[in-house]
Amino acid sequence: MNVSLQNIDKVSALLTVKLEKADYQEKVDKSLKNLRQKAQIPGFRKGMVPMSLVKKMYGKSVLAEEVNKLLSDSVYKYIQDNKVSILGEPLPNEDKQKDIDFDTMEEFEFLFDVALAPEFKAEVSADDKVDYYTIDVTEEMVNNQVKAYTQRSGKYEKVDAYADNDMLKGLLAELDAEGNTKEGGIQVEGVMMPAYMKNDEQKAIFANAKVNDVLVFNPYTAWDGNAAELASLLKIDKEAVAEMKSNFSFQVEEITRFVEGELNQEIFDQVFGKDVVKSEEEFRAKVKEVIANQFVADGDYKFLLDVRKMLMEKVGKLEFPDALLKRIMRLNNQDKDEKFVEDNYDKSIEELTWHLIKEQLVKANDIKVEQDDILNMAKEATRAQFAQYGMLSVPEEILDNYAKEMLKKKESIEGLVNRVVETKLASALKTQVKLENKNISAEDFNKMFE
Repeated sequence: MNVSLQNIDKVSALLTVKLEKADYQEKVDKSLKNLRQKAQIPGFRKGMVPMSLVKKMYGKSVLAEEVNKLLSDSVYKYIQDNKVSILGEPLPNEDKQKDIDFDTMEEFEFLFDVALAPEFKAEVSADDKVDYYTIDVTEEMVNNQVKAYTQRSGKYEKVDAYADNDMLKGLLAELDAEGNTKEGGIQVEGVMMPAYMKNDEQKAIFANAKVNDVLVFNPYTAWDGNAAELASLLKIDKEAVAEMKSNFSFQVEEITRFVEGELNQEIFDQVFGKDVVKSEEEFRAKVKEVIANQFVADGDYKFLLDVRKMLMEKVGKLEFPDALLKRIMRLNNQDKDEKFVEDNYDKSIEELTWHLIKEQLVKANDIKVEQDDILNMAKEATRAQFAQYGMLSVPEEILDNYAKEMLKKKESIEGLVNRVVETKLASALKTQVKLENKNISAEDFNKMFE
């Protein structure tokens, strides 16, 4: 067996693999022997089929299979052993490759087109200035988060008089043109929140309403003809809503108000664990700290985007084997038309350039991803999900269980590995460049991504 690589230019090469009979014959013979032992052919006992018949029936397919296996292994080994930096997979050469005939040939020559990664150097130094944004945690953010916690521990109480955002329960009765209860009209028990009515005049009818009051209003006008709202309230089909423009009486039977929970030790313990904080001041400080930590990942993400832009400009436009890469792109997107490749090629080259730059940075900083890194990142992702619902003190056992479920999915693992790499890379690069620290509001920070 002979494998050789001939450079066509700086970014493409021709890989040649020559196989002789001695390279594959032993493997072919072994496969045929295994087939003979398993073959069940009428007229012969199992394992006693003549080898000549086995060769006649399976020889060509076995030869092709073993040659292809050997070919694949030899190409992979050559690239690995010689540290050839390639883009995509080697593709069969379309011009010089001769036809292969497994019936008559014993020596085979295979030719592959290989896309080579361009040679360049990507590095950062203390002379490189990169913005690093720290998002300000405002009192409003802390207040909103604290309010979310007190609302979760809140409860509904019955009250005597209506105030905005209260819930009303009562009897709805359809009225006729004279304002009397319509014979055969709709009469249903209904629950509604006037605060969500679209019409201010209708909403005002319920101001200061008390239990047992009877009020007259027009549901169609109140909710601006919203089919879903009216069908639910009046318990009719959505198709019937357009014709239901009558006034209704509403006898108030019950007024319910949501009352937020008190900010007390019980809430402190629910959010951060028992006795971690013992006062409102400590609680608010801890909430602010949690929000700030959540913003760190956003700051690192923007930092890497800015590093990417800087290094892409430093490296400049790289040379790529465009024709070969477009061929690879077409093969990977056979369900798309030719226009897809032309429309998306430049963007794919931009992403490929950054991928190659990032590979160099990862190698230069000796960044490695261990199993524990992936597990810990899965736990952090799980912890962040719970935090969205105000659950900041989640037992390790629950985090472990959720994380292990994430690791059962291949796509989840790939995403977690990328997050680990980018987290470690951002941490390393922040010590190597000159950071231009900038405080920014969350609103202005988000505008940079619009």
